[in-house]
Amino acid sequence: MPPVANNFKSEISTLIANKDFAGLKARLSTWLPADAAPILSELPIEELAVLFRGCSKQLSAAVFAYLEHDAKHKLLKTLTQAQAAALLNELQPDDRTEFLNQLPLDLAMQLICLLTPEERKITQDLLAYPEHSVGRMMTLDFVSVHAEWTVREALDYIRAHGMDRETLSMVYVTDEEGHLIDDIRLRRFLLSEPDTKVSALMDGNFATLSPTDDREKALQVFRKFDRIALPVTNHHNKIIGIVTADDMLDVASEEATEDIQKLGGSEALDEPYTTIALTKMVKKRASWLVVLFLGEMLTATAMSYFEDELAKAIVLSLFIPLVISSGGNAGSQAATLVIRALALGEFRLRDWWRIMRRELAAGLLLGLILGVIGFLRIIIWSRFSHIYDPSPLLVATTVGTALVGIVLWGSLMGSMLPLILKRLGFDPATSSAPFVATLVDVTGLIIYFTVALLIML
Repeated sequence: MPPVANNFKSEISTLIANKDFAGLKARLSTWLPADAAPILSELPIEELAVLFRGCSKQLSAAVFAYLEHDAKHKLLKTLTQAQAAALLNELQPDDRTEFLNQLPLDLAMQLICLLTPEERKITQDLLAYPEHSVGRMMTLDFVSVHAEWTVREALDYIRAHGMDRETLSMVYVTDEEGHLIDDIRLRRFLLSEPDTKVSALMDGNFATLSPTDDREKALQVFRKFDRIALPVTNHHNKIIGIVTADDMLDVASEEATEDIQKLGGSEALDEPYTTIALTKMVKKRASWLVVLFLGEMLTATAMSYFEDELAKAIVLSLFIPLVISSGGNAGSQAATLVIRALALGEFRLRDWWRIMRRELAAGLLLGLILGVIGFLRIIIWSRFSHIYDPSPLLVATTVGTALVGIVLWGSLMGSMLPLILKRLGFDPATSSAPFVATLVDVTGLIIYFTVALLIML
């Protein structure tokens, strides 16, 4: 921990020991909650509980939202029922929903019962939406104005009602029944004449989300329209909440982590690596390892069919790891690039033919590069060794030609498999690099020995 953080932690511990709550409030006010929370999470739970009992509800809720999940759970256990209720009621609806969603159902229901009737209804409504949906992430704290108002009236309304809102960067224009008409950046209000009508600032160019939309779709919409916040509307086009960019940053991080873990040949852990139970992590990693192991067993089966050919030209076995790994590497490259391009929305499934043509060209060129290197390596080495006798030229031609075919095939499989999985409704990240490599290993052997059979035997 950096010296500044150590000093801060020590000062907080001292203030807690002295029960100097005024000093605590003053010291915490110099730190952003997002910076203070990781340091405070390392305090003994008893000290953390004293801090939360003595600080204001607003400060406690701001810091609580950034604490580690385990620290949140332990902290609530040490607080009295009234203190826990005050803290939970003060949390932003989206932060509270995220926390409750990570708890066992029975415990989450107990905590929901501590909420006020109004906050309880909000929480139950948000939890009723599907997991990983926009509805669970949205907040109900937004500001809306009417088109017939003047800029002066709108700003007066914002001053009166905007204090506790999640964000004021976007102001939403609605009719009398709450139907969304437009969204306008706050700076447009600040730079316009006070007597200007709100309707004069409208351009009708806005994007919305549905509460049942998947969070990955929401992330794509945020990227496309470059908004700080997006409104969430129901099927009647009434605005029911907003989703903010800070929540989308968390989603982007979680989705990237999940995809990277799957690309590594493991199920998504769904928990931090350092805190997930060992048995749970082994279970998530073992399933794919078993599948990949069984797949690799097919390699031995494939080799058994070419046992006679190997006996006639044993030198071919020297290049099996080289040739097969090249195909697997090319396939892994293609799979990773295609999966990431899919995630970023760079192309659609209907563009599969364009992707295939691109990988056919890339795979051919890459195969030619590796094939030439392999060919020259054998020819040059044969000048100083007799290991490839009696026909080093045939061995070099076999390896070079096989490399072209295997790398081309690996690139094609690596690019097409994610698209096939996506088409079937599966997560394309499950076509992980090890999985592609395993498939290419088996088929690559067949290509290698078929080429050898045609050229050498």
